[in-house]
Amino acid sequence: MQLFSRIPDPRPAPVPAEAAAAARRAEDSHAVLLPGVDERMLDVYRHAKDPGDPLELRNLWLGRVEHELGRHSGRPWLADQWRSASRRRDVTADEVLRSRATVRFVKELFNWYFRDDLYGELASPDLLVMSSGAVQEELWGLPETLKECIRYALERDWYGYSDSRGRTSAREAVAAYENARIEGASYTADRIALTMGGTFAVSSLADFILENSAGRALCGIPNYPPLVETIARRRPVQLVPLPSVDGVTDLNPLIEALTPSTPLVMLQTVGNPTGAAVREADLARLIATASPTTMIVLDECHEWLGPVHRASARRAAPNVVRVSSLSKAWSAPGLKVGWITADERFIGEYYEYASTSFGGPPSFFYTVVEFLASMERWLVEGLDEPGPAELAGFEPGYGLDLDRLGRAYRSYRQDRRGREGALTVLRDAAVARLADTSAVVHRPHYSINAAVEFPGWDDSYRCFRDLLRETGVSVYPGILNFCLSGNVSRITTSRGWADLSTALDRLKDHLEATPCLVR
Repeated sequence: MQLFSRIPDPRPAPVPAEAAAAARRAEDSHAVLLPGVDERMLDVYRHAKDPGDPLELRNLWLGRVEHELGRHSGRPWLADQWRSASRRRDVTADEVLRSRATVRFVKELFNWYFRDDLYGELASPDLLVMSSGAVQEELWGLPETLKECIRYALERDWYGYSDSRGRTSAREAVAAYENARIEGASYTADRIALTMGGTFAVSSLADFILENSAGRALCGIPNYPPLVETIARRRPVQLVPLPSVDGVTDLNPLIEALTPSTPLVMLQTVGNPTGAAVREADLARLIATASPTTMIVLDECHEWLGPVHRASARRAAPNVVRVSSLSKAWSAPGLKVGWITADERFIGEYYEYASTSFGGPPSFFYTVVEFLASMERWLVEGLDEPGPAELAGFEPGYGLDLDRLGRAYRSYRQDRRGREGALTVLRDAAVARLADTSAVVHRPHYSINAAVEFPGWDDSYRCFRDLLRETGVSVYPGILNFCLSGNVSRITTSRGWADLSTALDRLKDHLEATPCLVR
């Protein structure tokens, strides 16, 4: 089998005229999203017998929701637990943000949402799921060129043992791609390690970095619960609320929380659920302010579907580890493939950790990573057509020629541009349609997610339950991503327009028909 001997046509990425027209109306709301601790959160800790027990905290939160649902409650035992609880203490927001129980409580609520509610007792084939956080793969999945890489690797039986950091040629391709993205960077293969996706990468980094450390790690919030929990299992964590407005995340609270003994900072460069990005100047200031012994882990997985720019050279600093994954930008969360970039010495020591802990990344996907990184670099560089120099960058064993490589690249480019264009239009169309309601919409500048504050609720989990029951549309409660105040919900906009439009219509009709009272 010759690589790229057949390249199926890129899947179509049509954008209905209705969606395109709506997208042109999208604009920033200028509303500030504050993810800090509110009275409703504090009240759970005040009523807990043991505020250090995350399962009790989870049950009290859910019990209050069940109590407030009244006749719609499906778990009276939880409602009884809330009703029987009495106030026992005073609690401060700082205590909540520094409590080990808070991280685990949110993670347990996250588990309950997916396992027991959305795909458990509340599951229905008629639901419109707008809370997945992922692209609808059958519409905008892996580009056909990359699928050919998988078929080729299978045909060649490339699934044996390998270097614990990944195949050298794949790491070289990633290094060249990262050098094209980062101003003044000088990555080599020795500064790259392939991983089994973003969540696994952060978990392994937490193990590796925090093994002999002291001090309290810092995690900016909003954030993804599995990432924060994996750090909190190793070291005490302080959650740092980061406000955002008009697509920009404010890093000042995180910079102010740094101490010389901070062992690790974990930050999503684009927030989930906000789609708000950090400013490069602010990120550079964070890195410059941190102690050289403070490792800064940047989760860059949501950094797509937005303005493209050369990133600050500070991202390549010796104490920065950057995490990338195929889950979001390439719509392949189930492959569990990605990479980290770091200092050469760090990667050298990580080799031993990887070799001992999990052996290495899945060798079956090295060809995918190599060609993905190469073609992404060509897109960044504005390459129109690969020539002899690009062909020479691949091993002769692939048996490539310019014709097949050119067809593969053109297909990949068409796939990527069509997909990104369609998903951006759908996101902006959803923002505009939601803004037609009484909701406050925080327009994302990146990502497939949008943060929305629906009027009339002061609890995002209660909002999810009510909207699911009344409209058949599932939204994602913001508390599951450490939005610890108010009613912030996340809507994932990467669905086919028919489903997305129907869901938005149902939400609008319900909001218009329901008095705007705090529930």
